[in-house]
Amino acid sequence: MRIGSGDWLVLTVGGRAAAQGRNHSGKRRAQAGVVERRGCEDVSLKVSEEERGEWAVLRVSGEMDLVTSPAVRQHVHDAVAEGRRSLVLDLSEVLFCDSSGVGVLIASRRLMRSCAGQLRLILPAQGAEDGSHVNRVLAALGVRRLFDCYPDLPSATQQAAAGPLSA
Repeated sequence: MRIGSGDWLVLTVGGRAAAQGRNHSGKRRAQAGVVERRGCEDVSLKVSEEERGEWAVLRVSGEMDLVTSPAVRQHVHDAVAEGRRSLVLDLSEVLFCDSSGVGVLIASRRLMRSCAGQLRLILPAQGAEDGSHVNRVLAALGVRRLFDCYPDLPSATQQAAAGPLSA
């Protein structure tokens, strides 16, 4: 089956759905979603991509856990495979992050450093609900200092950013 511009390919395996396609300009565009049933509510992870100058921006929303965090890892690997060396992960809408999600962030940092790239995280003081959950998790684990963290997208994508937030 040939997929043309503007078409989407949707795969569903064991509750995991991923969609990939191209936008009208022909640039690759991908979204991944994982839906899981917990009680009466659906929990999902969404990853969307955009470009801001030299920066590839991955906006992540939902929950990063054992089931969903591999989707984030794949998006980071895809960006590097496409030659992107400046990456921003916008985690301001992440509601939950467990050790699997932290592992993906640390692995992403290692990957970007290995290819002489830059990784910046957006971890605002006020996030998806009552503050950035990921910010609190990274601080509690003592690994927040490993990352360049910024409060918003404009400050994270400036060429010579004013500097990351202090831990």
